[in-house]
Amino acid sequence: MHATPESHRRREGPYFDDLAIGQRVTSPGLTLTTGLAATHQAILGDRVPLALDAHLAGRVTGARGQIANPALVWDVAIGQSTHFSQRAKANLFYRGLALHRLPEIGDTLYTETEVIALRENKRRADRHPTGMMALRIKTVDQENRVVLDFSRCAMIPMSAAHITTNHQDDLSAITSGLDRQVLRDLTADWRLSLLPATTPVSVRDQWTMNYGDVVTSAPELARLTLNLASVHHDYRAAGSQRLVYGGHTIGLASAQLSKTLPGLAAIVGWQSCDHLAPVYENDTVFSTIEVEDVEPLGDVGRLVDLRSVVHKAQPDGNAAVDVLDWRVVGVMT
Repeated sequence: MHATPESHRRREGPYFDDLAIGQRVTSPGLTLTTGLAATHQAILGDRVPLALDAHLAGRVTGARGQIANPALVWDVAIGQSTHFSQRAKANLFYRGLALHRLPEIGDTLYTETEVIALRENKRRADRHPTGMMALRIKTVDQENRVVLDFSRCAMIPMSAAHITTNHQDDLSAITSGLDRQVLRDLTADWRLSLLPATTPVSVRDQWTMNYGDVVTSAPELARLTLNLASVHHDYRAAGSQRLVYGGHTIGLASAQLSKTLPGLAAIVGWQSCDHLAPVYENDTVFSTIEVEDVEPLGDVGRLVDLRSVVHKAQPDGNAAVDVLDWRVVGVMT
């Protein structure tokens, strides 16, 4: 029997007009392995010490095994959340991502994704109609312990140009607040004095990288993290050129933070993350980093609010283009 247009459409993910508030889906689990971590490291090059040095991580955090890089954890969670955004034309923003615990290699992650807000975009004669979809993403491990809980927003198309939905939810209501107590609880028992001493940072400190990182292995990273969004796999879905998975740009920004700030033990939360312009494979990206706040953690450590604005270099010599505005909280000595 041939598949009907409706069943064929659903297998490739919903259109905007298929969505309703409260729809949920749970992803297949993904076990974090040394191979997964090594491939992720090879693509992005993050240098946070707690993910690189299992012995140091054990002494500092009490972990019994190797800690998975937080960037790998959030990449997997985002990839697992892409059932509703398989047809996404763009991912717009993330809000309020907090790590409730640091998974270890060998842990398995499961993600439930819920549609929490919908807004139909204004019609344009030269563009197929689209809408904005906000999702709540909750990731747990094999013991049902919460790992991540955050929101993101993507733009997806209508199934046909004549369809309207009247969805007009206020997406500004999607919280950008970060529960800092979650971060304090996560780090409460860490022995931060065992980390190498570094020069403290201060509010308004700023750095701009002279050199950046080339974006490579983009579809490989999307596949590695179970990302289903077609625009990262097939140029036809994106119009003419595959879009790089947003987590790829974020991962390179994370790696650049760790290179610039050797005292950065780990990133434990995001206030917000906004995608400002598309990134393509073989683009080169570099960051401007600023310290926005410093909160003491006991006698040694600090929760440091950092803003990373990522720029895409222009090979024709024109001014760089801003592609990412990312506000994160890191643990530093």
